[in-house]
Amino acid sequence: MSALVDELNRHNRLYHVEDRPEITDAEYDRLYRELQELEAAHPSWARRDSPTRRVGAPAAEGFQTVRHRVPMLSMDNAMDEEAMRGFDERLRRLLHTQEPLEYAAQPKLDGAAVELVYADGALEVGATRGDGRTGEDVTANLRGVWSIPLVLDTRRIPAAGRISVRGEALLPVAAFERLNRERLERDEEPFANPRNAAAGALRQLRNVDRRRLAALEFRAYALAEGRPDDVRTETQILETLASWGFLIPPESEFCADVEEAIDYHARLLARRNALPVECDGSVLKLHRLDQQEEAGSLPRSPRWAIAFKFPPQQETTRVKAIEASVGRTGALTPVAVLEPVHVGGVTVTHASLHNQDEVDRKDVRVGDTVLIQRAGDVIPQVVMVVPGKRRRGARRYALPSHCPVCDTPTVRLEGEAVTRCPNLDCPAQLKNNVRHLASRGALDIDGLGEKLVDQLVEQGHVKRVSDVFALQRDTLAGLERMAEKSADNLMQALERARETSLSRFLIALGIRHVGGGVADLLADHFGDLDALVAASPEELAAVPGVGPTIAESVARFFAEKRNQREVARLRELNVRWQARAPRIARDGPLSGKSFVLTGTLDGLTRDEAKTRIEAAGGRVTSGVSKKTDYVVAGADPGTKLRKAEELELTILDQAAFEKLLAE
Repeated sequence: MSALVDELNRHNRLYHVEDRPEITDAEYDRLYRELQELEAAHPSWARRDSPTRRVGAPAAEGFQTVRHRVPMLSMDNAMDEEAMRGFDERLRRLLHTQEPLEYAAQPKLDGAAVELVYADGALEVGATRGDGRTGEDVTANLRGVWSIPLVLDTRRIPAAGRISVRGEALLPVAAFERLNRERLERDEEPFANPRNAAAGALRQLRNVDRRRLAALEFRAYALAEGRPDDVRTETQILETLASWGFLIPPESEFCADVEEAIDYHARLLARRNALPVECDGSVLKLHRLDQQEEAGSLPRSPRWAIAFKFPPQQETTRVKAIEASVGRTGALTPVAVLEPVHVGGVTVTHASLHNQDEVDRKDVRVGDTVLIQRAGDVIPQVVMVVPGKRRRGARRYALPSHCPVCDTPTVRLEGEAVTRCPNLDCPAQLKNNVRHLASRGALDIDGLGEKLVDQLVEQGHVKRVSDVFALQRDTLAGLERMAEKSADNLMQALERARETSLSRFLIALGIRHVGGGVADLLADHFGDLDALVAASPEELAAVPGVGPTIAESVARFFAEKRNQREVARLRELNVRWQARAPRIARDGPLSGKSFVLTGTLDGLTRDEAKTRIEAAGGRVTSGVSKKTDYVVAGADPGTKLRKAEELELTILDQAAFEKLLAE
């Protein structure tokens, strides 16, 4: 078992910290399950640093408080070279020396300050900085950060008794940008900066986002307690932390005097936008620990350290115009066109306003002077309107009632923040809609990949979604990197895709909120497309598992004349399915009850479980809502379980589920 723990910990470090995995996810999962089984059979063999102990259970109602035995002090700031030289002069007077002072230089990391307390080498408590004297116990969430060792590596340097490690939990820029791209694709508000995203991850009480925690990095830079006796400089502190298994700031340097420290800051500032993590300055500390002790501390800050701040990433400018941008999913985003301004090394001319609610909340109008901020590669954001600088007569902004690209009336569904263009053939969405139509879950057109779709649209061969089924072999064979054999294969794939099911056809249309589960419900209930299109929103909402929001989305899609023409043309091009009689709900002990399945059931596939539920008169839906009666949770459940817990629904494990079926 010990060798298995070492192997899994090595793979975790390669994957989460060094970004160079050696095995597939499936291979890792197999090893992980093997360890779980061994630990279940032999609990006494379980090691304190087992990867199975990474997942904790946060407090149910709130975080417990933790008192820092050594306060986590703030630092005074220096904003220019003159202030840095003044800091150096004060220290030399305080230490009664005219000799140059040596400094340890580190980036001022922009994350969440954290203290980790170890007892005899094992992680005991992890806490936020809080007010510097009392923080919050976030140990359970910190265990999900893979760069935090659960047990210190003491092979080279012993770690006995109580050890307090200080550092920063932060989200690397690449992970932050990926997280925000995913949030924007889900029409969620992006995080303003990596620091907010990191701090929010640590302070999750319920529905803990394990992926976001795993993406965090902890970079250690200080030892408040437990310093080995032979450690006498800041460089030796970092060496000790690294030997125990911590990541340390790789940009750290030794500076022989204040001029070298100023030069370090200038070089770091020049690299600011290329660094893998966000930092807002440099930290300069006296290098010798005995001099730190002699200099001492004020109640709020140490005398021996200072934060040399970078120029701000926020600036003010004027809004020249507000334009609506149409994204690849049809979402209309208001974008402020700005008078050019230099922010964080980049000239900014546009800033996202996200949606109509955000425009209204901030009350941004053309001509306003606004404060903007830039974080990573995310489109700069308007923080606020500068009070008192609005010109007389400035009018409130509203997103257009028609799509600025195709002139289709826009829609905003009840309960949603996003305004959309519902036109299936809108040029702004066309590539995305064609790729969706061809995807495996929809019509599954083998060979119609992303690059080919780009060629077809850009060269004008596909101007509307239905053009895919009007493609000719000669057209395909004449495309770049498209041999005759490939053209033949795609023509055959198109022919196969014409024979489909009503459910898959509905998915292929890309109707908002209509995924596989909802498409199955609609197809089963109405039997054929004509009956579905003719249904009123009220009739659609009456379908078990659908509800008013989905019903409104479906009704609005089919009410749009362009979509009607597109559906008719697809049918004219012989895209077809087998119509069937509408399904009549069966009577049974589970009549009228809706189920959602999540996770893996032992000895029972998802389809088998669905069949048994339907045989008893129940129905299976894909999404969790207030109308869901039961959520069946197997091994490794997904986010549906979290939502069920939020809504306080009835959750069944496999035993309870099978008992219910047997009644």
